[in-house]
Amino acid sequence: MKVFEIAPVKYIDNKMLVLDQTRLPGEEVYEEMHTKEDVWEAIYKLKVRGAPAIGVAAAYGLYLSVRDFRGTDIDDFAAQLKEARDYLVTARPTAVNLAWALTRMWDKFEALGRVDVAAAKSALFDEAEAIRREDEAACFAMGEYGLSLLKPGMGILTHCNAGTIATAKYGTCLAPIYLGQERGYDFKVFADETRPLLQGARLTSWELSKSGIDVTLICDNMASIVMKNGWIDAVVVGCDRMAANGDGANKIGTSGVAILAKEYGIPFYMYVPTSTIDLDTPTGDDIHIELRDGEEIYKMWYEKPMAPEGVKTYNPSFDVTPAKYITAVITEKGICRPPYEKSLAALFK
Repeated sequence: MKVFEIAPVKYIDNKMLVLDQTRLPGEEVYEEMHTKEDVWEAIYKLKVRGAPAIGVAAAYGLYLSVRDFRGTDIDDFAAQLKEARDYLVTARPTAVNLAWALTRMWDKFEALGRVDVAAAKSALFDEAEAIRREDEAACFAMGEYGLSLLKPGMGILTHCNAGTIATAKYGTCLAPIYLGQERGYDFKVFADETRPLLQGARLTSWELSKSGIDVTLICDNMASIVMKNGWIDAVVVGCDRMAANGDGANKIGTSGVAILAKEYGIPFYMYVPTSTIDLDTPTGDDIHIELRDGEEIYKMWYEKPMAPEGVKTYNPSFDVTPAKYITAVITEKGICRPPYEKSLAALFK
């Protein structure tokens, strides 16, 4: 595998293909999406995951939902498109890119006016392609900006997976790792396993090791000791939704890593495409946190249950890292620093 070779979502030969990330690292299997229900399930069941990749999948999925529309009445077409939009947005509530991509696709359709159905289909497909291309460019730019904050030979801790397979290409917080690899930076990466779904173990350690990058897998509760040992010079993480004040929702466990980094004096960098910044959400307290099936904690990845059957569980998919723990926010438009209310808002002026 070459760096950046694997894409989580493809649209080739009139087929939408999704890399089933629940089967990694053991199998690399692309599933064809035939219906909006297929796309909804792929997003909900984490076959495709990572905020940017979810946005790309949603855009292609919305086009897919009307691709085979056989009528000629544009109002009937619009009704089917709206139904699919409203359905797909329910797949995962926390990641803002899902709603962002679907809204952008709908706005594109509305801006067309009373065109014929064929023209509407073509425009929607072109918009989905644009969303994918723009995410690729954004990730590359974040890699360049992020690399400016890092030095050769650094030890870097990351949590969850914000790499190639979480985006259209390159990744968000792993983009500077890949660019550094190409330029001889010789980073030493420590990847938290990221319980309960083990995205760090199954995905981050998989893609980094396949790309020839020095990566060491650790359990989530080992982050403190590797920091204390002096092995970590920076923490890099992604983000699924950032509030206007700089609070950032990311995979569960991220906030704990941020608190540890603050204690040990280690910079904590959050990589956030502007499509993931939600200025309509004032603070992290206003971010809806997705709760998932408790069986993911003690049953999903094990041959036998690792806890008593029927035990009560609490399984939030995300937590919110307060802005005060975030050293800088890296976007495709540049690096933002506190106060985030001003620096984030300035990105949209």
